[in-house]
Amino acid sequence: MWKELAPVGRNAESGGYRRYAWTGADADCRTWFQAQAEARGLAYETDRNGNQWAWLGDPLAGDAVVTGSHLDSVPDGGAFDGPLGVVSSFAALDELRRRGAEFARPLAITNFGDEEGARFGLACVGSRLAAGQLTKEKAYELRDADGISLPQAMEAAGYDPEAIGADPDRLARIGAFVELHVEQGRALDLSGDAVGIASAIWPHGRWRFDFRGEANHAGTTRLVDRRDPMLTYASTVLAARTEAALAGAVATFGKISVEPNGVNAIPSLVRGWLDSRAADQATLDTVVTAIEKAARERADQDGIDLAVVRESFTPVVEFEHALRDEMNRILGGSVPVLGTGAGHDAGILSAAVPTAMLFVRNPTGVSHSPKEFAPEDDCVAGVLALADVLEGLACR
Repeated sequence: MWKELAPVGRNAESGGYRRYAWTGADADCRTWFQAQAEARGLAYETDRNGNQWAWLGDPLAGDAVVTGSHLDSVPDGGAFDGPLGVVSSFAALDELRRRGAEFARPLAITNFGDEEGARFGLACVGSRLAAGQLTKEKAYELRDADGISLPQAMEAAGYDPEAIGADPDRLARIGAFVELHVEQGRALDLSGDAVGIASAIWPHGRWRFDFRGEANHAGTTRLVDRRDPMLTYASTVLAARTEAALAGAVATFGKISVEPNGVNAIPSLVRGWLDSRAADQATLDTVVTAIEKAARERADQDGIDLAVVRESFTPVVEFEHALRDEMNRILGGSVPVLGTGAGHDAGILSAAVPTAMLFVRNPTGVSHSPKEFAPEDDCVAGVLALADVLEGLACR
């Protein structure tokens, strides 16, 4: 399975993946998922929001145990973030069948669409729509860098955008959702464990900073006469690093657009996107407020107009303790439990469904990069742990 999926959407120059929502690479991933489902005799379906499902047992029976993740990527992302969870889910089912397990509850494997938000700027679109955390009206406002709207992209890919929206009946049929994911950090490598259980997802969000100045000639405009928003932006990037370090949080400007974007032109607009995360809400609020304050002070000094817009936000997610404790019991009671600063579909669904996560060791700690990696032995350990959990939750 891994070898079949590995070439899909891979960029030859960077070695990273460009599996963006509702593109050709995304379609190839979806075709792969459907083929895996049908090869195992599972009932395949796509829900109203474009999320894929593969069912063992009656989908309408209720109290189902669901596992899976996503197949899309960030720009030039790694091979493991998302796909490891989907591949491991099919492999865990194969393992349970090898064991001769008898299922007492329906089991489903899922691929949630547009988890990374690489194309339309909002993460977890498929699960947000299903959970009612993203309305149809707001989804229709999403556009990519080329101005193509989400409904236009869905329609071009052969899906009906009129159908999207909250799916409470489907979520009500889920008794537990367990997502396996490569760890995005080094906690397991430092503890020497191949597999861990998630305790919580840090609160996190994305803020857009629009710095507006005055375009002018880079060679003829005196420094004292300039209203250069790039200087204000650069100062804000440094402030973000400083404030995050002081608070024990993280803050990153990882995306930028510039107008008119000429080598010999002073910019008229610099638009930067801030991603910030912290262990608790109060700390996150403190960091973002301090960054905005520093940006406004520098903007006033430079003669720059500043607008700040919060584009997305996810509060702290505490995974259900009962499910988490049951998983730990199934796995022998000594599995490390750790928090994470990364968002996941499991976090979005947690408000409506009991959810939990398994992490597989990532020895470098690198993620969202072609260097992302998990050793094969650890991946197998993750599959076996997931199989044990599914057997404990869904089988007689």
